[in-house]
Amino acid sequence: MDNIIRIEHLLFTYLRDDTEEPVEALRDISLQFERGSFTAVLGRNGSGKSTLAKNLNGLFLPSGGAVYVKGWDTKDEEYIWDIRQTAGMVFQNPDNQLVSSIVEDDIAFGPENLGIDPVEIRRRVDKALAAVNMGQYRRKAPHQLSVGQKQRIAIAGVVAMRPECIIFDEPTAMLDPKGREEIMEIIDELHRDGITVILITHFMDEAVRADRLVILDQGQVRMDGTPAEIFSREEELQELGLDVPLAVDMAQRLRKRGIPVPENIITIESLVEYICQ
Repeated sequence: MDNIIRIEHLLFTYLRDDTEEPVEALRDISLQFERGSFTAVLGRNGSGKSTLAKNLNGLFLPSGGAVYVKGWDTKDEEYIWDIRQTAGMVFQNPDNQLVSSIVEDDIAFGPENLGIDPVEIRRRVDKALAAVNMGQYRRKAPHQLSVGQKQRIAIAGVVAMRPECIIFDEPTAMLDPKGREEIMEIIDELHRDGITVILITHFMDEAVRADRLVILDQGQVRMDGTPAEIFSREEELQELGLDVPLAVDMAQRLRKRGIPVPENIITIESLVEYICQ
């Protein structure tokens, strides 16, 4: 198995603002992320999802244990830029990632800091804009764009750096349903292009698109498996404060009425297809 990220017994603590007492945000987490995979990380607020995300590319450093990206230890300062070029990050609020007054300059910012040749930067910017369908906005100022458009530009800025893995930390949390679907379609396309995707989310309809789900609670891994496996454990999910996708809930209701809906049906599309057959 070719793992692009490997986590070994990760511990992360921080000091509480009011009392300065240490708090364990992550406890003894060991995970591997296979190259080219699509993993969704779920958990209620305060479960440690975003803290985990920031440990995956060196924004946070472990208090104990280790995180390896392509074999590089995130605590090794010599390789921090190699790590961040390999594992890019897209945050919940795109304004936290936009640094320039012109869209295409913003996308070029990362490659310029990597010392990429200007001709190659031009090619990367054009390709990244096309990937997020924002070419017509290349000369716009980011502050003139909608939140959804800004998020596309933030994604394009990461794509232009050619990462092998992109970590999305709740990228659709500020968007309406249409904007959420547009961003998820971009994420799906990036995954189809071979990029390893790690999606931090609290939306179940986004999680079903992944190959694998990891459930966090109180800083620990509580479940790890395929979406079909995880969503079949409805009672355990409810105990962890999580819902199941609408299609899973509907399928369960139909089973109680005697309709033999297969357990692997977890999306509305597959449920509709089964019922129509």
